[in-house]
Amino acid sequence: MKLLAIETATESCSAALLVNDEVICLSEIAPRRHNEIILSMCEHVLAQGQISLSQLDAIAFGRGPGAFTGVRLAASVTQGIALGQDLPVVPVSSLAALAQAAFETVQAAQALPCIDARMQEIYYGLYKLGDNHVMNLVGEEKVAPANQIELDVGDDCYGVGSGWGPYAGDLQHAIGKKLAFKEKVFPQAEYVAKLGKVAYEQDNYVSAIEALPVYLRDNVAEKPKNKMVF
Repeated sequence: MKLLAIETATESCSAALLVNDEVICLSEIAPRRHNEIILSMCEHVLAQGQISLSQLDAIAFGRGPGAFTGVRLAASVTQGIALGQDLPVVPVSSLAALAQAAFETVQAAQALPCIDARMQEIYYGLYKLGDNHVMNLVGEEKVAPANQIELDVGDDCYGVGSGWGPYAGDLQHAIGKKLAFKEKVFPQAEYVAKLGKVAYEQDNYVSAIEALPVYLRDNVAEKPKNKMVF
């Protein structure tokens, strides 16, 4: 299988190419520069893998939640490529990408990924390890003040993501446990690609026009604009 993946929901901008089980990934912390570099990142990983757009089976993207402009950008670029090449699209949660990273880097069987949502809130969801070494969502992803979340987590649950930086104390107080965590971790296209492959093989994909971002906040309903085709 050949799959291109894009993730721009946070400060980190990344693109990845998955060919069977091998992943080539390019990532950069580049606040406010994602729109300048994401297309060149895609071109770079494709060139490194010696794969053309016409050879791709699908494209996956981090659908959010995250920064509104970043999530819109990923959806817009994905739509443009998918429309131009008639490719199916696999939307992947940016929180799921964080949870998968927690499993693959520290072997966490349960993870609480949190992304700083600004306005004193976080995006969060509880994930547990399932079949095929894939982290699965338990319940729903939500946005809320860190001190108001209500979750039943195990002692071995691992916290990951930018929301753990400013709100670790509030989070641990709310869930009633002192969890190990790492805050300087962002969703990466590498894990979007791996989760995208699993979803694609289970026929969980959509058409280009259905490749929409997920914001979680009710007051954001803008659809992607300025689709790019290359």
